[in-house]
Amino acid sequence: MKCDYFERGDCLSCRNIQLSMVEQVNVKQQQLTDLFRGISVKQWLPPILSAESGFRNKAKMVVLGAAHKPILGLVNPKGEPVSLCDCSLYPKDMQLLLHRLERFVQQAGIPPYRVDKSKGELKFILLTRSQSSGQFMLRFVLRSDQAIVRIERELPQLLQEFPEITLVSANIQPIHMAILEGEKEIFLTETTRLEEQLNNVPLFIRPKSFFQTNPDVAAQLYQIAREWVTEFKPNYIWDLFCGVGGFGLHCADSNTRLTGIEIEAEAIECAILSATKLGLTQVDFSALDSTYFAKGQSAQDKPDLIIVNPPRRGLGKSLCDSLSEFAPKAIVYSSCNPHTLMSDLEYITGYQITKVQMFDMFPHTDHFEVLVMLEQL
Repeated sequence: MKCDYFERGDCLSCRNIQLSMVEQVNVKQQQLTDLFRGISVKQWLPPILSAESGFRNKAKMVVLGAAHKPILGLVNPKGEPVSLCDCSLYPKDMQLLLHRLERFVQQAGIPPYRVDKSKGELKFILLTRSQSSGQFMLRFVLRSDQAIVRIERELPQLLQEFPEITLVSANIQPIHMAILEGEKEIFLTETTRLEEQLNNVPLFIRPKSFFQTNPDVAAQLYQIAREWVTEFKPNYIWDLFCGVGGFGLHCADSNTRLTGIEIEAEAIECAILSATKLGLTQVDFSALDSTYFAKGQSAQDKPDLIIVNPPRRGLGKSLCDSLSEFAPKAIVYSSCNPHTLMSDLEYITGYQITKVQMFDMFPHTDHFEVLVMLEQL
């Protein structure tokens, strides 16, 4: 795919963008099979491809420049600020809104934060789009709450022009470090969550809850996991690192007990709301550490099937040992880091790998998602 940012050397994030989508996926698939060399895999399923452009639902823009001429984007390798509002990873309506937000910052007169001088107010603009509705969640990451009055002054005009913006908040991040957001979130709209829907499953996104950035591929990931799980007809499922409940809510029905565990309380609130909308009553979502939760459970009430979707660091030996001890019929492992996945697979004992499938969740980069089915020996 042609990208002016890449060709000018301004943004090199999509390091593989000059390869065709087929070539990119072939390279990733080969990397994955190389990692599994010497490990028995019963069935390799064909990779799931992404759209080439317009697939991303989230923009994390550094606010650069000056209050009279703000730039949303990044600093290029030459040290120059570059606007990324026209990045082709974003849908057209998102690009249009990003351009308007540059003008919004100018009209509000909010000085961008200067890292070199520890001065200014606006650090980042975070924009999330619901694919199902086209609605947006807009977040301003500020050094303090001093600029909120300026945002509120200009906000009515912005919302009139872009009624698709349903949630606006200010996140306060006072620390002079490269930390994306702070603990304090101030809502500037009545709405406090963004609704998404994948495969007719309602899902909700709060400001600090994790959500996949490629909804088309995420929908296929959840649907395929649902199909794999259905084969086992489980009565009781654990969904560890469940986030907003995407995997568990796809795999449970009215006859299934589901326990979802996630450290982020906001995500758990979203999962509970989704379960209520689906009419699921045998569901228990809790804001806990997954490793701590597993250590405290009784073997007498063990699940038939466990779904895990850990962050890039993986599960770790302690949790892998717990999974092996509980010995469910099957474990479905979704990983965004195949290297930590391989380490975890060495620790999980008593299982054979029956299915592996790669999902091109992050086109033009070296990253991808992997779904693995482990079944009891």
